[in-house]
Amino acid sequence: MHFGFSYVGLSFLIMLMLPNMIWTKNQPKDYEKYVVNENKVLLAFERIGEVLVSTIALIFSDFNIKPWSHWSWWLILSVAMMILYEIFWIRYFRSEKTMKDFYRSILYIPVAGATLPVLAFFSLAIYGKNVVLMIADIILGIGHIGIHLMHKKEANDYIDIERDIDNET
Repeated sequence: MHFGFSYVGLSFLIMLMLPNMIWTKNQPKDYEKYVVNENKVLLAFERIGEVLVSTIALIFSDFNIKPWSHWSWWLILSVAMMILYEIFWIRYFRSEKTMKDFYRSILYIPVAGATLPVLAFFSLAIYGKNVVLMIADIILGIGHIGIHLMHKKEANDYIDIERDIDNET
């Protein structure tokens, strides 16, 4: 592992944060009623993971582009995941912005908005041979994906209840 600035890490963080900043003004309908039920342990994992992944992605030069090797495929995979993440957001912002829209899969990847960046940073950690980022990303993934899977389940349960009520009338 090599300390130093990572322009690749910065690029990934920009790709991660820009859509999230736009999302704050375009949250799914009724999103606030799901947030109040978040598991506090998963939330702690998510917050700790966010800080660790963001910091580590910037302070290790291991993630910068190196001469081609078999490890380069991991960087390509990582970039592909981030591009899919951007496509996820474009699709969401063009939708009606419902919970169903927010939790749609992309290429069979469940809760894509939560899963894709975690997979992208894990692939980046493999590319950079950086165990510290791998561990931080696992912590982030447990919290972030866990929370969003719970939100998706709650939203699906709510949709099922509404459907049952509609069928009764």
